[in-house]
Amino acid sequence: MTRPASLTFTEALATSALVLDGGLSNQLESAGHDLSDELWSARLLADRPEAIVEAHLRYYEAGARVAITSSYQATFEGFARRGIDHDRTAELLALSVELARKAARRAEAKSPGRSLWVAASVGPYGAMAADGSEYRGRYGLSVGELERFHRPRLEVLASARPDVLALETVPDTDEARALLRAVRGLGVPAWLSYSVAGDRTRAGQPLKDAFALAADAEEIVAVGVNCCAPEDADRAVELAARVTGKPVVVYPNSGERWDAEAREWRGRSTFSVRRVTGWQRAGARLIGGCCRVGPDTIAGLAAQLR
Repeated sequence: MTRPASLTFTEALATSALVLDGGLSNQLESAGHDLSDELWSARLLADRPEAIVEAHLRYYEAGARVAITSSYQATFEGFARRGIDHDRTAELLALSVELARKAARRAEAKSPGRSLWVAASVGPYGAMAADGSEYRGRYGLSVGELERFHRPRLEVLASARPDVLALETVPDTDEARALLRAVRGLGVPAWLSYSVAGDRTRAGQPLKDAFALAADAEEIVAVGVNCCAPEDADRAVELAARVTGKPVVVYPNSGERWDAEAREWRGRSTFSVRRVTGWQRAGARLIGGCCRVGPDTIAGLAAQLR
């Protein structure tokens, strides 16, 4: 089901900065849901879909204009390991878009005239592996193999008609190339965001080269970074804008560090809404948070942008 709006997502992006949501998983965990298995928040697509609607709604009500779906870790391969067949997986992928759309309709009903959008999350190959390799990249797969992994899921998500595809937490340029190839011809705009460390991708390539891959890709309407330390986002925003000439997307995590072996976060938060003004001045048009950034922080971020 499509949602009428006065502006498309791309048109709205050209008009003003849009607030993204925060970490879906931490909001679900705060509501008491166990996300300890390999499917992470995607497990609730089958088990507790209404919980996902409520989590999206909490972010919309906090001031987010764009919600990112629960499909980050939802893949044909991952669900197959749980005994879920291809057709049912396709249904669950499409459901992830409809659940976010359902939350948007509820939020719009409470605030008439406020247009909201849905971004379908496409996580990296390493998210399916559930072993922390999305923070390393270099899986030993060719660009062609990665394209063949991503394309079927992208086709299903695109057919569910999200406003935009979020190609997110990309750790290296090989996977970026694969995603840029896989997204061609789908008829849905996309953003491409890398997970970075300093001025390099997680796999160690210069960010300048990584961003340049998307400069001439017609499908890509924004380029940037996510699920990185907030301080790493500062330099990346300016670089992405300069290299690509496109709007920049930025949604770092809290600054805490994910321990993949222990499956828990360590350290302290360094996310501050005071950074937002600098990101916006440098070219950011899609601004939010990733892991461990909750609705209260998004509310502060939205207020700062206003």
